[in-house]
Amino acid sequence: MKRALKWLGLGLTGLVLLAGALFINVWYFKPLRIDWFYASAFAKSAIESPEMLSSLRILPRWLDFYGSDLDDASPAADQRAADRQRDAYSTLRRYDHSARDREAQLSYDTMEYYLRLQLEGDVWRHHDFPVNQLFGMQSDLPNFMTQVHQVTDVFEARDYIARLDKFPRKFDQLIESLKLRETMGVIPPQFTVEKVLVQMRGFVAKVPKENPLYTTFKDKLDKIPPDRMDAATRERLLADVDAAIRGSVLPAYRKLIGYMSALLPKAQGNHGAWHLPDGDAYYAWCVRLHTTTDMSPQEYHNLGLAEVARVAAEMAVILQSFGLHEGTIGMRVRQLAADPGQLYPNTAEGKQAVLMRYRILLDEMNKGLNDAFDVRPRLGIEVKPVPEFAQATAPAAYYQPGSLDGARPGVFYANMRNTLDTPKFAMATLAYHEGIPGHHFQIEIAQELVDLPFFRRILGFTAYAEGWALYAERLAWELGFEKDPLDNLGRLRDEMMRSVRLVVDTGIHSERWTREQAIAYMMDNTGMSEPDVEAEIERYFVDPGQALSYKAGMLEILALREKARVALGPRFDLKQFHNEVLTHGALPLAVLRRVVNDWVERRKSE
Repeated sequence: MKRALKWLGLGLTGLVLLAGALFINVWYFKPLRIDWFYASAFAKSAIESPEMLSSLRILPRWLDFYGSDLDDASPAADQRAADRQRDAYSTLRRYDHSARDREAQLSYDTMEYYLRLQLEGDVWRHHDFPVNQLFGMQSDLPNFMTQVHQVTDVFEARDYIARLDKFPRKFDQLIESLKLRETMGVIPPQFTVEKVLVQMRGFVAKVPKENPLYTTFKDKLDKIPPDRMDAATRERLLADVDAAIRGSVLPAYRKLIGYMSALLPKAQGNHGAWHLPDGDAYYAWCVRLHTTTDMSPQEYHNLGLAEVARVAAEMAVILQSFGLHEGTIGMRVRQLAADPGQLYPNTAEGKQAVLMRYRILLDEMNKGLNDAFDVRPRLGIEVKPVPEFAQATAPAAYYQPGSLDGARPGVFYANMRNTLDTPKFAMATLAYHEGIPGHHFQIEIAQELVDLPFFRRILGFTAYAEGWALYAERLAWELGFEKDPLDNLGRLRDEMMRSVRLVVDTGIHSERWTREQAIAYMMDNTGMSEPDVEAEIERYFVDPGQALSYKAGMLEILALREKARVALGPRFDLKQFHNEVLTHGALPLAVLRRVVNDWVERRKSE
C-alpha cells in the first residue's frame, strides 16, 4: 500500500512538473505549437484588460477575477502593450510558415500583418486623443458601465460599485497620459476640447440619482427576480452606487474638467494630422492601418473625387424624376428630406416610432436573405436609443457586438437627438449597414466560429468590417429591398457620404483643409443635415484615416465578387461567395483577396 501511494505521489508530482514546464514554455518562450502561441498572445493581452474580458464574457463565472477592475490607462500600460506586441511578433516569425496548411497560413498571415502594422505605428503611440467628443474615455467608460457590465446578482452589483470607486484611479492615469501628449505637442483640436467640456459639465450637473450610472443600475436590479434579491439588499446597493457616484465618479470628472479647461487656451485652431509632429508620416501610417492597402493619401483623394462624380450622376437621375433640377446634390436631397411626409415628429412618441421602424426593417431583412446567405449568426439583435448624454456628438447610429457567451445580444443604437435629422428614406440603409446583413452578421458570425484560433474571432480590420457593412447596403438594394426610388436615394446618399469621406479625410489630414471647408464640401454633396455633417467632419479630425476604410473595403469586395462571377460563370454561387468572405474572421484586404481567389480556383477544378 505504501509503495502504491509512493508511486501515485511520484506520478502526481510528475504531472504537476510537466504542467508547470508546459506553462513556462507557453508563457515565457516559443510555445511548442503555434496554436498555443496564439492562445498565449491573446491571454497576455486579455489579462491586462478587465474591460475586454467583461465585454467578451469568455470565462466562466468562477474565473471572474476581473469584474471589479478597470483597464490601466497610464503611459506605463501603453509601454507594456507595445512590448507584448514586439515580443509576439518576434516569436511568430520563428515559426515555419510554409509547413502549414491553408487555414493555418491564413492565421499566420493575419497575425503577422496585424502585429507588423502595430509595430510600424508604435513611434506615433501618443498621437491619438484619448479624450475626444466621439469616443473618449469620458463617454466610453460610462457607456461600458451602463451597456456592458452585467448585473444579474449581488456579486456583479458589488463589482459594479467597485468599478465606480476606481474611476479616480483611471482618470488620474488618463490625465498622466494627456500631460505626456501635451509635452510632445499632441494637443486636440479646439472644437474637441470645447465639446468634451460641454459633455462632461452636463454629466456632472445631474444629481446622482439622475445620473445614467445610477438609473441604469437600478434598471438592472429591477430585472432580478425578488426571490434572488430582497428589497433591503437592493436599497443598500442603490445607496452604495449613490455614494460611489458622489465620492468617486463626480470628483474624477471634475478633475478632468479642470485639466481640459486649462488645456483649452493651448488648443487654438482646428488642424488635421499634418499639424502634429511628423504628421504626414503619421497620417500615411493611419491610412495603411485602416485600409490595409498601400495606397497613398493622394491616391485616395483622387479616388474619392472620381467616386463622388459617379454617385452624383446616379443621384441626379432620381432627383430629376422628382422635378429637382437646380442646385447642388446636397441642396436637392435636403429639399426632399424636409418633406413632412419623410419625417417623424421630434417627440417621445415620434422617437418610439423611429425605433419601431428600425426593428421592422431588420426583421424584414432577416427573413428575406435565404437566397444570399446560408450562414447566419445565432445571436439576435436589439434596437436601442443612443444614451442621452452621448447623443450630441454620436453618429446617427452604431452597432455594439454581443457577448461571446450569448448572454448579451448585439445592439443597434439609433441616435434620437432629433428625429428631423434622419428622413424616412435614409433609415433602411442605416439599418442594413449597422445591423442585418451588415455589422451584426459580420461580427457575430466571426465570434461564433469554432475551428479558428480565438484571435481570429475577435480581431478587427477596419477596411474589412466597414467595407462589408457598406457592401451590405448595396447588396440589400441588389436583392430588391429598396425598390422605392427614395429608398434607393437614401442608399446612394450614404454611399455618397462614404465617397465624400475619401475626399475630406485626406483633405483635412494631408491637403490642409479647414474644418469649415470640409463641412461645406460634405453639405454640397451628400444632402445630410448640418448637425450630422458637423458631427461627421469632427469625427474625422480625431480618428485620421478611419473614414477611408468604408470605400476601400467595399470596392475590394465588389471587385472580388465580379472577378469570381466572370471566372466561374454559371458555377458562381452568391451564398458560397459570402461564406468565403465571412467565415474566416476579419482579414486584411490582401489576405481576403487570396481567400477568394483560392476559392475560385477550387471551384474551377470541381
